[in-house]
Amino acid sequence: MNRASLVKYKFKNGIRAFARWILPYALSRVYSSRLRPILSYLFTDWKCNVDCHYCFQFNNSQEGMTLETAISSINWLKTIGCRVLAIMGGEPLIRKDFILKVIEYGSSNGFFVYLPTNGYLLNEDFIDKLGRADVAAINLAVDCIEPKPGLPKALMVIEPQFRYLVKQQEKFGYILFFNINITNKNIKDVKILTEIAHDNLIGIDYHVNEPPHQFVDIDHYQHKEDALYIKPEQYEKVDELLDWIIMKNLKGYTMVNSIAHLKAMKKRMRSIPVEWDCRAGHNEILIKTDGTLSPCFDLITYNYDWGRIWNPKFDSKELEKVKAECNKYCLSTCVFNLGFYYQSAEVLKWMFKHIRIGGIR
Repeated sequence: MNRASLVKYKFKNGIRAFARWILPYALSRVYSSRLRPILSYLFTDWKCNVDCHYCFQFNNSQEGMTLETAISSINWLKTIGCRVLAIMGGEPLIRKDFILKVIEYGSSNGFFVYLPTNGYLLNEDFIDKLGRADVAAINLAVDCIEPKPGLPKALMVIEPQFRYLVKQQEKFGYILFFNINITNKNIKDVKILTEIAHDNLIGIDYHVNEPPHQFVDIDHYQHKEDALYIKPEQYEKVDELLDWIIMKNLKGYTMVNSIAHLKAMKKRMRSIPVEWDCRAGHNEILIKTDGTLSPCFDLITYNYDWGRIWNPKFDSKELEKVKAECNKYCLSTCVFNLGFYYQSAEVLKWMFKHIRIGGIR
């Protein structure tokens, strides 16, 4: 990327972050008593083409969202001030033509559209279509270098797709980053993936493998006995890994996670409750495949009527009741960071993360 292209790329990311994140944040402060989601999830598909043993949020027996519901959801979100749309699954690219239409409609309506994928279904032609649809960010889920039992999301399986995604950033202006779930089988791989991301000037988003909430309905989940949770004998190794990641963060490696979040992971893997500002159901919501609502991604199967698009029912007392329990078991990166960066002293740092990512050596 030459100097002129670099300036253009970073300028676009900065302007987009200001318009899609910072302005909605400011308006959420003005209308603080209202439902003002800064971040929204559009859960388009339960189906997935791989079987990660830690994932309880896919179910190949359920049908996906209709285009009518997706468009109506985007129209509703726009009326309540939201401008960030994270497409979720399952694997969203199970229906590639559908996803392209959702991205095109969202971006044409002023949304920062964020696409997570395991990369298996990507190819050069489709990556270019995503770019022309003006996708804002692509989250490439990789947990290891080579596939491991229960961990099929491996970089070497999708290496050509990864290289092409890196190459096309300049042309289309999207943000690219790795999404890495720290489990009991990939501790060494995490360091290697971190350096690969840094060498390619892309960001990283870390998660510590969390058991499903005990009060959430997951009867469809098939790997309760082999879910790759971190074991007590591995705590010290993961502590060392997290200290190493924090050190890299301080050295300037671009990460979605705040340092506060990375430090909190040590408590979370030990099932020690972490106090944090969960803004789900107020500044974050999820739209299910049928248009009904959930406060967040992790409560998607929680049995309660939160309403549906155009008619939300986020009762504050019920939210407080749920969060008193689920916060003990949750350390979601997106929700944690939303609370962390919701602080006036921190919010501009989020915008500058978007400017820092990508560049030249």
